[in-house]
Amino acid sequence: MNVLKSLPVWLCFIPVAILNGGLREYVLAKTIGEEWALPVSGITLSVCIFLITWLLLPRIIKAFTSKDSWLIGIGWALLTIVFEFAAGLAGGSTVSELLAAYNPLSGNLWLLVLATTLLSPIVTKKCRFA
Repeated sequence: MNVLKSLPVWLCFIPVAILNGGLREYVLAKTIGEEWALPVSGITLSVCIFLITWLLLPRIIKAFTSKDSWLIGIGWALLTIVFEFAAGLAGGSTVSELLAAYNPLSGNLWLLVLATTLLSPIVTKKCRFA
């Protein structure tokens, strides 16, 4: 049940990710170049996801177990992957283009974003409810 209660927190990630993408395209790429904009954007989004989780999850779910935190993190990571592929395919991207985001050697830190999405509930549980 706590996994379902956590969905409003995950939904907060979507507009933040969209704004982060806009920041990357319209500000960072022009000021620091596209080569650096992508990794900086990945780090920025990861920090935002962690902060949203840290601030909101304990307010929505007053007490949750370690098992709950793992289930929430796994659920959020899976939702993020499904959302990214659905939005990407609907926007005209190919599967190959979407899978390219999973290569950190390209400068894309999408895997860091996914790891943060997965681990934020677990870290929040350990640090705030220990």
